[in-house]
Amino acid sequence: MDIKNILITGRIYKEVQAILEDKDLNYQFYYLSDEEVTHEDLQWADAFASFRPSPIFDTSHIKWVHSFGAGVDSFLHNKAWDQTVLLTRTICSFGQKIGEYCLSYILRELQLHQEFEKAQIEKTWKPNAPRLLNEQTIFIYGTGVIGQEIAKMLSTFGVTVYGVSLSGQQKDNFKKIFSFTDEIPPTLKTNFIISTLPLTDLTHNLFDDQKFSSLDDAVFINVGRGATVREDSLINALNNGWLKHAYLDVFSAEPLPMSSPLWERKDITVTPHISAVTFPEEAVECFLETLKNITENQPLKNQVDVNKGF
Repeated sequence: MDIKNILITGRIYKEVQAILEDKDLNYQFYYLSDEEVTHEDLQWADAFASFRPSPIFDTSHIKWVHSFGAGVDSFLHNKAWDQTVLLTRTICSFGQKIGEYCLSYILRELQLHQEFEKAQIEKTWKPNAPRLLNEQTIFIYGTGVIGQEIAKMLSTFGVTVYGVSLSGQQKDNFKKIFSFTDEIPPTLKTNFIISTLPLTDLTHNLFDDQKFSSLDDAVFINVGRGATVREDSLINALNNGWLKHAYLDVFSAEPLPMSSPLWERKDITVTPHISAVTFPEEAVECFLETLKNITENQPLKNQVDVNKGF
């Protein structure tokens, strides 16, 4: 693929510009905010790199689109995509970052942090024993690069890790991976559910009353996409004891509106989509590696299957 003109936009475009201008690259770059992008810019560009489409985005003259994030639903979900346009995404340390985010909240639950903080405020001596990681059973929904990294991290502590994916294909560090259509045996007691799922037609509102009602006092962690969860079903699950706590880093609307009932609940922890922040240096490294592989016709480990949405 012949790439000459590259349009860089999005919230870190200035940082990306500073890094790329220090490199000796034989390409023409143009750097703009999302709102500044014009039709003429899109007609000029062979390639477009950003976190999401610009407001007037179209790919009629573009050969390659690269997402600076791991997710590509802003480009694909409920949108038509020209199959001749290559779409890639950023793969870097997201798995480690998200794994450590999840591990921190798993330990918060097992080590009874909230209970002991409350007891200290009340000056109450309550020597309840923490629980062990190797006694836990955790289901990870989404067994791609990020899900596999989380499974690898947790399995080193002796956690029993199951996966759930579209294909059900078996992978390392999972005791077993179920497909979306498999019936998970009710004898498998789930202590934690971690969702790393992308947003696609199949995953939209996947976590509903039916999905949550099979649980009993479990903890839910969402680091995938907010719209994979029905918010009313999540609240219902907490009210019914199917879930005892939810740690949410992603939401259908971001920033989370001030009117959202999620802010007020003590059994929900809200974080502002920080479990895997894209650092400019990593974004550029992955972008340049992808560019090199494209121009040299090498395999792309980060190419998106636009029909699947990930």
